[in-house]
Amino acid sequence: MKTPAISILMPVKNYASYLPACLNSILAQTETDWELIAVDDHSTDRSLEILEAFAKSDSRIRPYVNEGEGLISALCTAFRHSRGYFVTRMDADDLMPPFKLELLRRALTGPGQIAVGLVRYFADEGGEVGPGYLRYARWLNELTLSGGTYREIYKECTIPSSAWMCGREDFLAAGAFEPEVYPEDYDLCFRFYRSKLEVVAVSEVVHLWRDHLGRISRTLPVYADNTFLDLKVPWFLQLDWDSSRPLVLYGAGKKGKRIAALLQERAIPFHWLCNRPTKWGKSMHGIVWQAPDFLKALQQPQIILALADRRGREEVNSSLNLLDREEGKDFFWFA
Repeated sequence: MKTPAISILMPVKNYASYLPACLNSILAQTETDWELIAVDDHSTDRSLEILEAFAKSDSRIRPYVNEGEGLISALCTAFRHSRGYFVTRMDADDLMPPFKLELLRRALTGPGQIAVGLVRYFADEGGEVGPGYLRYARWLNELTLSGGTYREIYKECTIPSSAWMCGREDFLAAGAFEPEVYPEDYDLCFRFYRSKLEVVAVSEVVHLWRDHLGRISRTLPVYADNTFLDLKVPWFLQLDWDSSRPLVLYGAGKKGKRIAALLQERAIPFHWLCNRPTKWGKSMHGIVWQAPDFLKALQQPQIILALADRRGREEVNSSLNLLDREEGKDFFWFA
């Protein structure tokens, strides 16, 4: 049996209403050298039946039943059955533009790369895409085009799920889908970063995200906290923290307090800045809240910014004099 160029890994869970459109968008690809490993995660609707019907008419579609339970297990099952030289992911409620696979594959010119394209949301008929999703897609696309994927990685997942492709060996080196860590796409993004994969931008929309009430990002408890600080902080300490430099946490709201607790659990020393004068001189967990001017007394600090989203960058840049510092090296937005 000929080895396909591209393996598309797709978990499926009760998406019978969306599957035909999804599968037809894959069949319409201008790149034809692919296999779809579709793993049904014990659906209670007709999802598996639909997959098997499509597989009978096109042998490139290979359906399986999840060997375990849950999304990550389904992705692992898919990867174990895959054979392609390149790997990408698909979600069963989404759509592929016709040139997706061709554009991503063409962008990869050697090992050590990951091709990332633009994304766009669309809503079910009669619905509207939520403003938060629109902002997220706009931010992601700007990052991809500007080369800022890793620079802003602690804000949110900066490699959009299902809008990437990389070589099989690079995917294996990054750990594939083996860690049982949610959100799995964000954890994988950090592992691509750890592997130092070069992000190659594709300047066209390669993936269409369907916004609907049943999206797993809306329904699964593991996606409920969109700050994901318990994931971000350990990765920061592993990948970007310089223990020879003073560490500063700026922000004493809900996010800042959680980050402070995570740092203290790991016995990481830090200074804590707060933008509310009423809190200056007071303390929490034995750490005194300082005014932003305290930063001037520190030599080459690294700064974690955990301020509420409503505070503008310009105000923070002015108060902390961040203009002379490098984002991704000297300061890191966690909000």
